[in-house]
Amino acid sequence: MHHPICATCGTQFAAAAAAPARCPICEDERQYVGWQGQRWTTMAELASSHTLRLEDDGGVLGIGLAPGFAIDQRAMWLPTDAGNILWECVSLVTDEAVAALKARGGVDLIAISHPHFYASMVDWSEALGGVPILLHEADREWVMRPSSRIRFWQGDELRLSESVALLRCGGHFAGSTALHWQRGPRPGGALFPGDALQVVADRRHVSFMYSYPNLVPMKAADVVRMRQVLEGRSFDDVFGYTWGRNIRGEGRAAVDGSFDRYLRAMGVEADESTLQENC
Repeated sequence: MHHPICATCGTQFAAAAAAPARCPICEDERQYVGWQGQRWTTMAELASSHTLRLEDDGGVLGIGLAPGFAIDQRAMWLPTDAGNILWECVSLVTDEAVAALKARGGVDLIAISHPHFYASMVDWSEALGGVPILLHEADREWVMRPSSRIRFWQGDELRLSESVALLRCGGHFAGSTALHWQRGPRPGGALFPGDALQVVADRRHVSFMYSYPNLVPMKAADVVRMRQVLEGRSFDDVFGYTWGRNIRGEGRAAVDGSFDRYLRAMGVEADESTLQENC
């Protein structure tokens, strides 16, 4: 018995004698099945071909696989007033990485933005002492490895402390979540949006897609609703889904301008009030 890991999306599945025939996350239109067909690996196989890189990324500790694997997201270790948070997750867990995090003070909870980054979240929780994993209830169906460590939250906001909150942005997935850290890691605060909004290549804007790999735009009404959720939240920095995809400084203005640009490109600028009423 082992826990199969999908080689295309990096999601770890429940223990089984043989790998499943299919990966529901990859068969969904927001992702894709690998061009060579459905392929699987295991934690042991992954450890034989990959290592974990722990490096500073824009002022926070990033954790990712080397060489890149699957979607190639990186997790981030955030020392907040809500405790030490592991934001997002990756597929490989190593003793060395766990020891490095424990040397910094450990991890008090794991929070993940959406199903594409669930990865090996249960193994990470167990390696870190059984810490809780916070996921939005709206994405419960996408959990491929159930665990008592998972805590589902509901609504549009889960306040973890005076300065840290999880925000349901929706759009990409129904439960797509951003983490807002009002006073860190720099004094101006930061937004960690996963794929709810994605920092684009110029690192001066963000964009909004229902499916990033398949280039399906997000509905304008979902973008308007996301803007409402983020309204009044201050942040100078925006940390994207992978290494270096960060906006450092004037992040709030960059996001606001990107909302305007996207809706204008969708041709709905004049109808925004109607969209707000329908959200």
